[in-house]
Amino acid sequence: MPKELTKSPAAMELFLTGLHQAGREGTWYAKYWEGKTRPWFSLEMISIEGAVKFLIWTEEDFKNIIQAQLYSQYPTVEIYEVPDYTENVFFDDNKTLSLWGCYFKLTEADPYPIKTYVDYGLEKDIKEEYKIDPITPTIEFLGSIGRGEMAWFQILIRAHKKEQIKKGTLFEKTDAWQDKAKEEIEKIRKEATPKPDDDSKSVAFPNPTKGQIEKIAALERSVSKLGFDCGMRAMYLAKKENFKPVNITALTSVIKQYSSNNLNSFRVYDTTSFDYPWQDYKSTRVNRLKRRILNAYKLRSYFFPPYQKKSFILNTEELATIFHLPGSVSQTPTFARITSKKAGPPPNLPI
Repeated sequence: MPKELTKSPAAMELFLTGLHQAGREGTWYAKYWEGKTRPWFSLEMISIEGAVKFLIWTEEDFKNIIQAQLYSQYPTVEIYEVPDYTENVFFDDNKTLSLWGCYFKLTEADPYPIKTYVDYGLEKDIKEEYKIDPITPTIEFLGSIGRGEMAWFQILIRAHKKEQIKKGTLFEKTDAWQDKAKEEIEKIRKEATPKPDDDSKSVAFPNPTKGQIEKIAALERSVSKLGFDCGMRAMYLAKKENFKPVNITALTSVIKQYSSNNLNSFRVYDTTSFDYPWQDYKSTRVNRLKRRILNAYKLRSYFFPPYQKKSFILNTEELATIFHLPGSVSQTPTFARITSKKAGPPPNLPI
């Protein structure tokens, strides 16, 4: 990334719109007979001994599309194809490498949005020093990782599309995400409608509170944008002698800035740990969980067996809030930036 980057997360939102690729499984024949799948991508923020990197894992066919989309929104960035940093990482039952991992999911129904960059005012044209970017705590944590340690965040995404069979039909499909939003809006409206007295014949009209009005507006705005099926996981790995349990708490805390008390937030589940020692004799179960989450991470597997998990839906605005290229408001020393700008040669050079 360049030293000076004045783009708002809206630029990343436009980039993510280009990744909304719902093709390849357009017919039952392509999906079930030919085995074609919707393309999926992995947005990753990692730290290897404090060196912070942003990476995108993709199939080779989409490499040029991703480069073109990134350069169109961030013309001053430099993009490199790099080896997979996970290839040489293996778990050996805590003999030399210790790790802890977890998954994230939403606390409320998918249509309820998390706190986004719009709520932080980043869509406005304001000076860099006055910006409050919610991604900076994540980068600061990643930059604080020490020697012999690694921290990995992974967001797997694929285009959301209509998949649920509509009630009363055999083949017609409907969008459960949109339908759930309508159900929630109707539920709020009913709560806001006072019940008439038994003797009264007057018609009751909704009288929503300010909070209920804001909820309805948030739901409508959330489903008005393109949605992605998503899965999130995070891991903290370190040499046995360098493992710091306090970093586990930090790992799960750096997403709290996306929480909204009256809308939605993330919570941790399926961790590689147990509450009581008698739940796992000689660490047999926990070691199996650690090997499983590491293998799933390395394979970027989430939507299909053998590491299939229930996905949740985030729209482009929410995704761009969690994963975007930060400006100079992020001053993490180990976050590498380009020190000079590249420019083409002047047109009047002698030939």
